[in-house]
Amino acid sequence: MSKKKSEELQEDPLAWLESDDPFGLNEPIELVPFVCTECKQIDEVPAYIIGEFMVDKRPGEPVILECPYCNGEMFEAKKDPSE
Repeated sequence: MSKKKSEELQEDPLAWLESDDPFGLNEPIELVPFVCTECKQIDEVPAYIIGEFMVDKRPGEPVILECPYCNGEMFEAKKDPSE
């Protein structure tokens, strides 16, 4: 560590927390709409949650979630029905 950097840390070790958004909390969250096959309710799910479910899936295999309204199966809502 440079001498200047170590001096800054000794003065105020928490100074880096005063930056605009050090943890990325103000970044927008990408939401993906999912639709239930039974009750037709739409629920927006954060993209990082979908990424967690895709870990053990094969490429192209859809993520299936449980509907929070009726406990049915939810699939990603497509803009074009032919997809």
